[in-house]
Amino acid sequence: MTSPTSTLRHAVATDTVVVLDGGLSTVLAEAGCDLSSDLWTAALLRDSPDQVVAAHGRYLAAGAQVSTTASYQASRDGFGSTGMSPDTADRLIGDSVRLARRARDSAMGAEPSWVAASVGPYGAALADGSEYRGDYGVTARTLHDFHARRLEVLAAAAPDVLAVETIPDVREAEVLVPLLDDLGIDAWFSYAVADGRTRAGQPLDEAFAVVAGSTSVIAAGVNCCAPDEVLGALHAARAAGVTAGVAYPNQGRVWDADQHVWTGRATFDLDLVPSWIEAGARLVGGCCEVGPDHIAALAASLPR
Repeated sequence: MTSPTSTLRHAVATDTVVVLDGGLSTVLAEAGCDLSSDLWTAALLRDSPDQVVAAHGRYLAAGAQVSTTASYQASRDGFGSTGMSPDTADRLIGDSVRLARRARDSAMGAEPSWVAASVGPYGAALADGSEYRGDYGVTARTLHDFHARRLEVLAAAAPDVLAVETIPDVREAEVLVPLLDDLGIDAWFSYAVADGRTRAGQPLDEAFAVVAGSTSVIAAGVNCCAPDEVLGALHAARAAGVTAGVAYPNQGRVWDADQHVWTGRATFDLDLVPSWIEAGARLVGGCCEVGPDHIAALAASLPR
């Protein structure tokens, strides 16, 4: 058993399989929270922080060992569009870590638990589904300036790890990885993929080559993709030199950015998980529409 004071880096380096949480928005929506604004779950950092704590608590009670913060869609630009000052925006972004830590401290038990500060892609802040397309048509400088300040604010709040997630484009990864290495805080890195390529259409071997040599990235893989995309991506990551994989797909349905609904058939199947672990996944959980019941079943299926 890994001790609660161990780092996540140590856990994955010793071949421990760590259970991630599921979709924070899933639990918040079930609780009746309004997620219709462009800020999505980040709006609740301002409006309903206790609901955020409770949502983290549900996943921890289900057996999750990582609480992923409500900062995926949080940015100065996003909060600023509501009239908020940069200082207030930064405080709320930092609050995302503090709220997850509060939930972790309240639920402290025998299982180790870590707080992962979510770092969504530039496209998430646009609130138009761009993270499922990539190729935003902006310069590397724009991406650098957008990410640099938010990374600094999240790092200052002292999470255990940064969760750089749903990145659709190698060009954005090429900006993010040097920023992470300069910051010097542990991170995992996961791409948004479809049809065996990044959402922007690049080969996965190229995508994972960008992160394989990073000094800060402790694991890399995919999230918010169809479950049947995971195994091929993990093989590509390993072939590129990634030593520990990340796998947390969604339920397998497709996001309609115009209607703000998920469509199609759910395909999340725990029978797929052993093959992910065999392919190198050491951080395993779920993304959108994967709730506490799924995480409880996942946690129960893994050897302890």
